[in-house]
Amino acid sequence: MLDIAVAYNRYRFLGNEFLTWLWFSIENDMETLRRSDPDFLDLDVGNRMVLENRLANGKENIAIKGDAAGLEEALLALRKGALITDMHLIYKSGTLEWQFALKGENLSFSALKLPETGPMESADDKEGVILEKIYLYEKPFQLIDKLFQIFIKNRLSAQWQELIIPGMKKWLTPE
Repeated sequence: MLDIAVAYNRYRFLGNEFLTWLWFSIENDMETLRRSDPDFLDLDVGNRMVLENRLANGKENIAIKGDAAGLEEALLALRKGALITDMHLIYKSGTLEWQFALKGENLSFSALKLPETGPMESADDKEGVILEKIYLYEKPFQLIDKLFQIFIKNRLSAQWQELIIPGMKKWLTPE
């Protein structure tokens, strides 16, 4: 049995591959993503992305931030062999919108912004407000769990080498 630290270091690349696949899927295969949630409307890359390229003589980190920032630098970094290590996402389901950042290393969430909720009008509404908040917190976690399941199934299938990797290479190739 692998020591937890050894397993963590050996397989942490999967989260970075997941985020890279997720961006590719957002740009090219939204139907696959829609299978994760019956109310799924949209998933977009937000205003922040961090990439890492492990080179022979060290590693290079590329951070792209800002509302007007283009993602051309990120595509160039991917062409050079980088993987996404941190990505800000905007998730829309039904009439609701969540914003959060997701780290590839351990799929941890940060900067989670929940949709607005109605005010509590009376003490009797307390339980309903709490249940609504719980639902709103769980929804993005459930999304990422389902998307990661889709990713792992693809990653372990023959489709990964036959369809997905060539599709990603085509996406990254400038026209």
